Amino acid sequence: LGMGSALETLCGQAYGAKQYHMLGVHTQRVMLVLLALSIPLSLIWFNTSNILIALGQDHEISTEAGTFNRWMIPGLFAYALIQCLNRFLQTQNNVFPMLISSGITTLVHVMFCWVFVFEYGLGIKGAALAISLSYWVNVVMLVIYINSATTCASTWNGVSKEALNDILSFLKLALASAVMIW
Repeated sequence: LGMGSALETLCGQAYGAKQYHMLGVHTQRVMLVLLALSIPLSLIWFNTSNILIALGQDHEISTEAGTFNRWMIPGLFAYALIQCLNRFLQTQNNVFPMLISSGITTLVHVMFCWVFVFEYGLGIKGAALAISLSYWVNVVMLVIYINSATTCASTWNGVSKEALNDILSFLKLALASAVMIW
C-alpha cells in the first residue's frame, strides 16, 4: 500500500504535464515492482504459522492464521494490481468504473463466500479463497475497462518497454512513501 502510493505522485505529475501516455508507463512500472515484492511477502505469508509459533504465539491460533494466509497468497498479487489500477484511474478523476467494479466484486464475493465456506465446507480456507478470487474479479473488470474505454485511450497504450526504465528512481520515491505511511 505504501509503495503503491508513490504512483499517485508520478501519475499526478504526468497528468498535470499533459504527458498522458506516462500514466500507463508509470502504472506498469509500479505493477512490476509490486508483483516482484509480493514474491518474498508470499513466502512470509506461507510460513506465517511457523513464524508466529517461533514468536511464542498460541499454537492453534498460529496454525489457523497460517492456513488463512496461505490461501490468501493468490489474492496478494491481485491486490498489488488493484492498488495500481485504482490509482491510475483516480489520477484521471475516472472513479465511476472503480465504484461499479467494487460493487460487482462485493456481490460476487458474497456468492464466493457462501459457496466456499458453506457449500464446500472449506471454512477459513474458503473465506481466504473467496477474498483472493474476489480481488482477481476486480482486477479483470478494471483491466477490461481500461483496455476498452475511450477515456483511457490516451493514458493506456498497452504494454510498454518504457516501464522497465527508471525502476531505481521509482524505488527511492516508493520507499519514502512506504515509510511515511508506516
